[in-house]
Amino acid sequence: MKYYIASDHAGFKLKDFVMGLLKNKGHEVIDLGPSSADRVDYPDFAGEVCKAVIADDYKSFGVLICGSGIGMSMAANKYDGIRAALCHNEYSATMARNHNDANVICLGERVSGEGMIESIINHWCEAEFEGGRHAGRVEKINLLGSCRR
Repeated sequence: MKYYIASDHAGFKLKDFVMGLLKNKGHEVIDLGPSSADRVDYPDFAGEVCKAVIADDYKSFGVLICGSGIGMSMAANKYDGIRAALCHNEYSATMARNHNDANVICLGERVSGEGMIESIINHWCEAEFEGGRHAGRVEKINLLGSCRR
């Protein structure tokens, strides 16, 4: 599987850790920045990852990391077809994939330690979309992208 990953300055250290976890599982990982821990704006990097996932026709996944994961998830969910899930534990990672067919995971470096992050990534990678009764709900989420004020 291909993963696009990015962070802001508050998630920069954790980004390298997560890239290592994914590479050790045999995944292709493409780092979309930043290249240093200097202050940057998270919406810019959320956009880079989301655009890459969209350009891959949703056949890849995204990983976004900031201090809390909140800002990245809010920015990512503005993109049509992106279903970004903020995950702080294993259960949320599993359910995001099983029930919501999430294609971007958002993590908070200031919220979860490396041990928990490793467990979250393991659960995310092992989970698959169940379809069935969840498919209609996911389609309804997708249609919300066309709703504008």
